[in-house]
Amino acid sequence: MTTTTPTSASTSSAPSTTDAVPAGTVTRLLQRQILPIDRDTDVFPLYVDLEEARLDTDRHEVGGNKSAKDLNNAVIRQSTSTGRKLHPDQIRSRTELRLEPSQLLSFGTYFNAFPASYWRRHTVVTDVELTVRVSGAGSVVTVYKSMARGHSQRVDAGVVEGDSGSFTFSLPLKPFVDGGWYWYDVVAGDDGASVEGAEWTAQVPADRAEHGTVDICITTMNRPDFCAKLLAQLGEDEVAPYLDTVMVMEQGKDLVSESEFFPAAQAALGDRLRVLVQGNLGGSGGYARGQLESVRKGTATYALMMDDDVVCEPEGVIRAVTFGDLAKRPTIVGGHMFNLYSRSQLHSFGEIVQPWRFWWQTRLDGYSQWDFAARNLRSSRWLHKRADVDFNGWFMCLIPRVVLEEVGLSLPVFIKWDDSEFGLRAKDAGYPTVSFPGAAVWHIPWTDKNDGVDWQSYFHHRNRIIAALLHSPYERGGRMVRESFNHQVKHLASLQYSTAELRHLAMEDVLRGPHALHGELATKLAEVNAFRKQFTDAQLVEDRDDLPPVRRNKPPKKGKSDIEIPSRLGTLVAAGLAPLRQLRPVREMSRHYPEAELPAMDSAWYNLVKYDSAVVSMNDGASVALYRRDPARYRDLMKRTIDIHRRFHREWPELARQYREALGDITSPEAWEKTFEPWTGDERADGDQ
Repeated sequence: MTTTTPTSASTSSAPSTTDAVPAGTVTRLLQRQILPIDRDTDVFPLYVDLEEARLDTDRHEVGGNKSAKDLNNAVIRQSTSTGRKLHPDQIRSRTELRLEPSQLLSFGTYFNAFPASYWRRHTVVTDVELTVRVSGAGSVVTVYKSMARGHSQRVDAGVVEGDSGSFTFSLPLKPFVDGGWYWYDVVAGDDGASVEGAEWTAQVPADRAEHGTVDICITTMNRPDFCAKLLAQLGEDEVAPYLDTVMVMEQGKDLVSESEFFPAAQAALGDRLRVLVQGNLGGSGGYARGQLESVRKGTATYALMMDDDVVCEPEGVIRAVTFGDLAKRPTIVGGHMFNLYSRSQLHSFGEIVQPWRFWWQTRLDGYSQWDFAARNLRSSRWLHKRADVDFNGWFMCLIPRVVLEEVGLSLPVFIKWDDSEFGLRAKDAGYPTVSFPGAAVWHIPWTDKNDGVDWQSYFHHRNRIIAALLHSPYERGGRMVRESFNHQVKHLASLQYSTAELRHLAMEDVLRGPHALHGELATKLAEVNAFRKQFTDAQLVEDRDDLPPVRRNKPPKKGKSDIEIPSRLGTLVAAGLAPLRQLRPVREMSRHYPEAELPAMDSAWYNLVKYDSAVVSMNDGASVALYRRDPARYRDLMKRTIDIHRRFHREWPELARQYREALGDITSPEAWEKTFEPWTGDERADGDQ
């Protein structure tokens, strides 16, 4: 049973993270109330909530009818926001918020609700105490909890009887096996109120009294200002006790040390900052260097992977370390990714690798691109079920040093699949990954990139196959080979010959075996870029007028739009006819003039297959490319596509054996040390700046 202890005395200071208590336990601070540092109104919904809770329909009530499920999914995506706003002046400090008279406000939000089910499932914590300090006579604090299905229950409440009150609520974690949160709402009295602070604490074993420390590993390339500003964020006083070293793996020509913002970062971090200069070895090479340095010096409890093009919530670092400290077993603790350009939008609440397709995705009962400003946490039933994941992206991911020491460092694959493969490898060794609510960064969204068809398509395809060879539970990779073939045909029918050639090259390189990966880490990108320059679909043009105007012999049939989205039947028909159409002669006029101009959002394969030539915009909006149909190239590539996929189907078991046997060697510190030798020399300190 929960208890409430209101007082009318002045509020006391926040408790220490390690105040001793009887019976061999100590008090640890798990989470505190925080407010946005920069008072950016776009992120207010992640910290405080003025909206009501309007819980969506339980999927079990909707049933299994496809139409009903589709309709319910559409309703779930609809906004319930009324547009209520918090004024920036109401934020008094990092932890204090002022309420207007009679204003009701909920802290049941992404950064301030307490993710009880994650603590229940993965840590030694069994009970928590919530202490809330409020000033303002007549103000009310009410504590709620939710269950895995999202419905909320009132737990307890307290009323400020004098000028101020400090309320303590004892809250068990036992009911949160499958999901659920704790949070508190505040209603101001007639004269307003101030929520001066709140802390979630727990009694933990004495051997968990001290918090761990972290090496932060940032790989950067030609983003000096972005990276320098991030370093300054990590230099905040509140984070300082948790930092061991902040390592920047500098792989570009525009150096972070030359940014105008670097002196402030250097002053904030002092001798904890190290800049390690090396060649461009991609994200995996950068992160592996940080992992290697962390393992070799052995002074930090964790190594935290973080992208250079993010805005960080510094409190998330503290929360990730605290959760890792109290985990039942060494646990990888990942942060979530919000959209840098739409800052209340969450990319994904938890990601898995679908084993049959072997593709990463949002968990099956979750949603991607979720906007908390449109539909708050308390209204979103699916967010209350605990999200169990296979991996966490390395835009923010805390890895215990003991895990690195046992399972090895990053796979040497340049970019793509290094983080997901590592999560699967750690999982196989008994180390779970938790995508932890309340720890997050803001990152450029994937939707603004074109990495499925540009030079990155090589690494996407090669590394996906390698990861499947290493971890697929199916003898021949499940659907992997068949899906690879289908995608290859799609790119060919879409006139994306450079992409198809790169994917074919990726498969040839996989067949060369695992021990070639380290040797080509520093050279493969240049080879890929040089190879794809021969294809018109890879030759990007910034000025559209540098390409010929659109002309075609015949107008669209019956005036129909060229960009209509086909029905399911129409899609199947188009998929069946597309390969055959590629064998027809090219229309003469299309050799000199594009037949259409397609924006990036309309350049799906079922539109591209209609044309002999087209101008296509890139996803970033900065350039266009000219696609041209080439029947001879199509026939050649199709023959090679069939041959290599037959070979993969035939040789998959043997290839899987080779890669699995070599995994320990190619991810070992010793293998990576040899790769880094050109930039480290005989003395490891030579790489420092």
